[in-house]
Amino acid sequence: MAQPGIPAARGAAAGLQAQNGAASASGSPYTNGPVQNTLMSSQVSSSQGYDSQLPGSYPRLMPAKTLTPFSAQSNFGGSQGSGQTLNRPLVASNPVPPPVHSGPPRMPLSTSQNPAATPMPSGSFLPGANPPPPLNWQYNYPSTGPQTNHFPHVAQPTVSGNTNLTADHQYVSSGDPSLQTSFIKPGSALPLQNPPLPTTFQPGAPLGPPPAGGLPPDRGLRPQKTPPRAALPPSLNPAVNQEGITAIANNGSMVAHSTYDEIEGGGFLATPQPINQNSKPSRSVGYAYPSLPPGYHNTAPPSAAGLPPSSLNYPSGPQAFTQTPLGANHLTASMSGLSLHPEGLRVVNLLQERNMLPSTPLQPPVPNLHEDIQKLNCNPELFRCTLTGIPQTQALLNKAKLPLGLLLHPFKDLVQLPVVTSSTIVRCRSCRTYINPFVNFLDQRRWKCNLCYRVNDVPEEFMYNPLTRVYGEPHKRPEVQNATIEFMAPSEYMLRPPQPPVYLFVFDVSHNAIETGYLSSVCQSLLDNLDLLPGNTRTKIGFMTFDSTIHFYSLQEGLSQPQMLVVSDIDDVFIPMPENLLVNLNESKELVQDLLKTLPQMFAKTLETQSALGPALQAAFKLISPTGGRMSVFQTQLPTLGVGALKPREEPNQRSSAKEIHLTPSTDFYKKLALDCSGQQAAVDLFLLSGQYSDLASLGCISRYSAGSVYYYPSYHHQHNPVQVQKLQKELQRYLTRKIGFEAVMRIRCTKGLSIHTFHGNFFVRSTDLLSLPNVNPDAGYAVQMSVEESLTDTQLVSFQSALLYTSSKGERRIRVHTLCLPVVSTLNEVFLGADVQAISGLLANMAVDRSVTASLSDARDALVNAVIDSLSAYRSSVLSGQQPGLMVPFSLRLFPLFVLALLKQKSFQTGTNARLDERIFAMCQVKNQPLVHLMRTTHPSLYRVDNLSDEGALNINDRTIPQPPILQLSVEKLSRDGAFLMDAGSVLMLWVGKNCAQNFLSQVLGVQNYASIPQTMTDLPELDTPESARTITFISWLREQRPFFPILYVIREESLMKAAFLQKLVEDRTESALSYYEFLLHIQQQVNK
Repeated sequence: MAQPGIPAARGAAAGLQAQNGAASASGSPYTNGPVQNTLMSSQVSSSQGYDSQLPGSYPRLMPAKTLTPFSAQSNFGGSQGSGQTLNRPLVASNPVPPPVHSGPPRMPLSTSQNPAATPMPSGSFLPGANPPPPLNWQYNYPSTGPQTNHFPHVAQPTVSGNTNLTADHQYVSSGDPSLQTSFIKPGSALPLQNPPLPTTFQPGAPLGPPPAGGLPPDRGLRPQKTPPRAALPPSLNPAVNQEGITAIANNGSMVAHSTYDEIEGGGFLATPQPINQNSKPSRSVGYAYPSLPPGYHNTAPPSAAGLPPSSLNYPSGPQAFTQTPLGANHLTASMSGLSLHPEGLRVVNLLQERNMLPSTPLQPPVPNLHEDIQKLNCNPELFRCTLTGIPQTQALLNKAKLPLGLLLHPFKDLVQLPVVTSSTIVRCRSCRTYINPFVNFLDQRRWKCNLCYRVNDVPEEFMYNPLTRVYGEPHKRPEVQNATIEFMAPSEYMLRPPQPPVYLFVFDVSHNAIETGYLSSVCQSLLDNLDLLPGNTRTKIGFMTFDSTIHFYSLQEGLSQPQMLVVSDIDDVFIPMPENLLVNLNESKELVQDLLKTLPQMFAKTLETQSALGPALQAAFKLISPTGGRMSVFQTQLPTLGVGALKPREEPNQRSSAKEIHLTPSTDFYKKLALDCSGQQAAVDLFLLSGQYSDLASLGCISRYSAGSVYYYPSYHHQHNPVQVQKLQKELQRYLTRKIGFEAVMRIRCTKGLSIHTFHGNFFVRSTDLLSLPNVNPDAGYAVQMSVEESLTDTQLVSFQSALLYTSSKGERRIRVHTLCLPVVSTLNEVFLGADVQAISGLLANMAVDRSVTASLSDARDALVNAVIDSLSAYRSSVLSGQQPGLMVPFSLRLFPLFVLALLKQKSFQTGTNARLDERIFAMCQVKNQPLVHLMRTTHPSLYRVDNLSDEGALNINDRTIPQPPILQLSVEKLSRDGAFLMDAGSVLMLWVGKNCAQNFLSQVLGVQNYASIPQTMTDLPELDTPESARTITFISWLREQRPFFPILYVIREESLMKAAFLQKLVEDRTESALSYYEFLLHIQQQVNK
């Protein structure tokens, strides 16, 4: 059994590179001493330099150990100032899994995911027996060897570097038998699974404290290659041991965990553990055990743990679940009798039926599950799979030529979220899965894990249901009735005391920046929202500005006004008066307000044109590293001084070339600094407000690898471009006031036999499958790619579980868990039947971004087209009986060619000279970081006719009547000169008004007398006292409310400059450099029929 504090031997932190953008792990291992897990960067562990004896203190010491440079973690250039050596947190503390690309853009590589693999023809997505080259997207990865998902095992890539893990990474709890029951030690609650909580969940008075600060935003992160169910929810908070770190061994000894991996519970077994109790996977899911023995109910109930009322609104209403129906036998019988929707079996000839776009928003397919299981399933807005029927074998998946992966939005804002405060978080002793609606209760005292099939004991505390106040019905507890649930984590889920909310703002104040006028807008937004920043009495705030020098602002209590401190030595940055630069917001609020009011005028007459962004970021990192937190950096030009200085690389005349050469960073400074930030639980959000090339490909790394976000406002100017000012103010309001999770980690697990190999999103993969998220926000999405490593013939259902461990802005350690259950299918027809075309398109877009960066833009475009050709060829040759003329597709994939064509015309992948390099890079950042719903809206906009809106079929929400016009195809054919058409393209709304539009619409909605009176630059609709105006404004407001960013509205007439942009988004029409939809279908048909 692993000794307390000593990680079980595991592959060194080597194979992180692909995933996280960390450099190759082949560098020398860290020197002796506990390795600091990048994930847990600022955890209390001996290696961190934190004094674990002082629970509430955050010493300012930087970790004192010097680490041997690890490519991703080596110290960035420039001395660290104050003579301190900054340790780079160890990247992977767990066994190193095959390097999976995660944050960095990378297309799925071969099974080995070795970036050096020989490239394969760009056309093929499927891997052959050999590892696929980086050029091909491989959906199906050949099994990587014995490391199947057997236990919480993750396939382990070759490890370079030392193989001994330091105390940082040990999944002791996951593999050691003695630790398995230990996690149920009294006082530690097993995490509840997250089936939607019944509304009945809300008894009159909450039995436990309601979640402080409201529900944490849902956010998913992109897992690294991790064994299906092996991954545990990472502990988000450095302070909390996510998955029962302090598991109690059978002998009663307590294991002290020193890393997030341990807290999280580990994704694979630390020690191979026989699953003797249930060597054969059970086919059933759900609760099935015989009726309770007489007198069982008389047992004295243990004290009830409190549960705050709340419930996820999906499905809806209380979910009463009867215990008996879901046994294995019942399930088999019930599933065999299910009939598939006839529409799903329909074969469509796209050349004859081109108008397949539904007039209402496209809904995700419903898995072919028994209704008792499906009603408990996770909301697809939070967790969905590209295939709702999981192929039994990798061979079957390869044959279908479709990608297998998950798309997550784990920290999404939820109206109702069950929050459980319990002394016992119930988890599988083997793989550390949280108990959930899809486990199988063998009897009242035993439950079988739905991921690894281990039989676990039901803890005594779990026998009592605090909602019904009944003893002996563990299957009716909220944890087992809700696929999405949140746990208040006990102290064993902490590596250090929960950090306070810390917000550091870093402003560019060079001449170029002052000229744009952005500073006054941002300072005013901060003044307006200062009291709304998420936090509590511990909230800290600080400000820095920079040009060719760095300026700090002392806000010490007692000063009559803020004091500026200037550091002009940008080659050796140091922090003057560190104790007064990050101050308690409540105690220094007046000084903060004074600074925000005076800052815009302070540099009004500056002539300094240089920008020392790199040194400013180094200084900000030093300032925030003792606690962690969020850095908000505002930059308006290319950095020109000090470390991180960049040179212009854009060549406007080469924009049309598909062989884009500047999609990769020109320096690794920003990536290395981001990894340092991640190790200290700091995330960097970048606001780029620039009219000129600023090399976002390089600058964006600071946010990508630190789990931050990028905001881009091209040509921002307070006078020349006022709509950008409105957009910035609206988005800043959302940014400053939305929920936030600090020091978070996330892990995704899946059923034995499945394996996760590639992650997409903004994060750093710490240990094979543990995603480090120094900040997590409700507007970020993640994706992962999977393969079938072992045959799933012995099971009918598989499950996926994401667990996000984080610290709320109120200082609570919480674990948000989502669990998804899907059926296993054995025929190719069933695989195609369950295909989710939106999820497939979203995953392919993420893969294409990686391919663009690792290979070329043309390779990525070819791979997208080949994805369609390969899957439809497979359908034609293996499913259709007899060769039929035309382009025959299964009904589920009827929109696949259309969505791929839309991707080819999206700014990330389009060819042509109208895409500036920074705009293309920003579009790629959005693909990797946006939840699926926003990505699809940006890729394939919705077109509505709005000059004839009516209340027929309208939605009624909060006393508002919202018209629901039908969605039209994106083609000029659907436009008419006598109408007005609104296009919702995600980040922009465009209202095209035809030349002969009815006078009624012009006067009653636009407030103009005739067509010629429509202003050339109209970006707002007047609020008129007419029903037509009210309907139109209500509809536009409703569309805007559905996203976290603010889409500008442009009213477009025939002569408008925006007309070309509007026509460009009509993806079914031909453009200068792209085929029309019909031409594209003919090309696909030609290739499929070869």
